[in-house]
Amino acid sequence: MLEHDADAESTAPTWISFADLMTGLLGAFVLLLVGVMAAQLDMASQLETEVHKRQAEEQKRQSLEKALAIPLASGRITLNNGRIGISGKLLFQLNSDKLEPEGRKLLKSLVLPLRSYLQSRDEMLMVSGFTDDQTIKSRNRQFEDNWELSAQRALTVTRTLIEEGMPSSMLFAAAFGKEQPLVPNSNEKARAQNRRVEMAPVPKASSRLAPDQKP
Repeated sequence: MLEHDADAESTAPTWISFADLMTGLLGAFVLLLVGVMAAQLDMASQLETEVHKRQAEEQKRQSLEKALAIPLASGRITLNNGRIGISGKLLFQLNSDKLEPEGRKLLKSLVLPLRSYLQSRDEMLMVSGFTDDQTIKSRNRQFEDNWELSAQRALTVTRTLIEEGMPSSMLFAAAFGKEQPLVPNSNEKARAQNRRVEMAPVPKASSRLAPDQKP
């Protein structure tokens, strides 16, 4: 009888260790399962957010195409990823910031549809000027460099839009100089493509300060 009790006592630690091991493995499995489920939920949430973002971008593109249907159909402007492009030669002579009469007519025709579009979405218009990569100072001493030329062209377009009825609070000007070309400046045809003005609707910056911010 004593021998039997001794055997039972000797095997008990083994079973306890095995049970502890199984408990530990089960706990690890549960933690792993919870982690996988959390990751899947996070991925599903990110995917849903991305789908909604793409849907909103597509709706925005379609709305903008509808608003600018007439000038788009005439080929006087382009629309790419929400950016309205106008060839520089349609607006300005080479190395000049003086607006051509045909360019003013085009800008005037854009004011009403753009104003309606911006008001319906609570957005504003960024007017951007771009140049080619040629040094401007050697061709026109009126401007210090391509930054200044692109800035003055963007300002000319911005002021013209305001003169033709666009509220000044709904747009602003930006200059990019020779940066961000559409195509490599490999020849004159390519450089002509890069000399352009673009207009892009962008969200309005919030005018409200956070609770912990002071004016």
